[in-house]
Amino acid sequence: MSLDPDAEDVLLAMRTLMPRPYHEVGIDEARRLSGSRQRRPGPPVNDVSDRVIPGPHGGIPIRVYRPGGERALPMLVWLHGGGWALGSVDNSDLTSRMIANEAGCVVVSVDYRLAPEHKFPVPFEDCLEAVRWVAGHGEEIGGDPTRLAVGGESAGANLAAAVALVDRERGELPISLQVLVYPATEYAVERPSWRRNSAGPVMTSRDVVWFWDLYLRDEADRSDPRATPSSATAFDRLPPAFVLTAEHDPLCDDGEAYARRLSAAGVDVRKKRYDGVFHGFFGMPGVLAKATEAVNDVVVALREVFDPAPVNASTPVGD
Repeated sequence: MSLDPDAEDVLLAMRTLMPRPYHEVGIDEARRLSGSRQRRPGPPVNDVSDRVIPGPHGGIPIRVYRPGGERALPMLVWLHGGGWALGSVDNSDLTSRMIANEAGCVVVSVDYRLAPEHKFPVPFEDCLEAVRWVAGHGEEIGGDPTRLAVGGESAGANLAAAVALVDRERGELPISLQVLVYPATEYAVERPSWRRNSAGPVMTSRDVVWFWDLYLRDEADRSDPRATPSSATAFDRLPPAFVLTAEHDPLCDDGEAYARRLSAAGVDVRKKRYDGVFHGFFGMPGVLAKATEAVNDVVVALREVFDPAPVNASTPVGD
């Protein structure tokens, strides 16, 4: 299937800004270009505050979005994308605001440390500690610690899935849903979407490997489930998951294979592939129609687990 017309327009603008792939421009230029992109301002939220929480490697900046004056709202911990090496809470500000308002939940966006200055497991440990902090201190930010979801985009989805895996053994966190937006769960497995979208658009297969190698310390990390969740030996007893993928993305089959692993282990999984769009589309609601649809689907999925009601936002695995 071809790209959607609005995705073609966005892609043309992005190619003007960044005519060469990430792995060719290098980390410093990739960060500069990523930071220079204009982003749509998000809708106003009742209260948005930045704070720093303690972590194993020092303070962890977070941004808290609280949509109303009520207390004990459900909470979503959100982990931004960027290949573990790019991005910040600013990258997900628009979607965080939309989700907070529409789902009626406190969104806690985490500014975890980035590779290659901080390789695995540091970004993961920042995120795990942030989720633990939210579970233990939710009342301080107007949240209900018994209604907690975790999610992220790309590398952030990888981190969210890893947090859920680690907590399965410890049972400390009441995670009711994993929201995994085109998650990177395996190291460079050459599935059909990997080959079909090897040259992009937006992100190439070589870019994926480049980001992985910035994040991981050595070959042994490739089989550590905290780094590559698909390498876990078991997937049972994990929280329900909503897995979103993009058709024109090297990681499309990666995310869908992970959804099948979860489903085969008895986990309640919904998946949805968004045709006509590329890796990174989720952060473009209001510009891409599929992005607006995807954010709305996440809102519905969150509402279902926070205040159970029937939803039709996604397709059950296997359909």
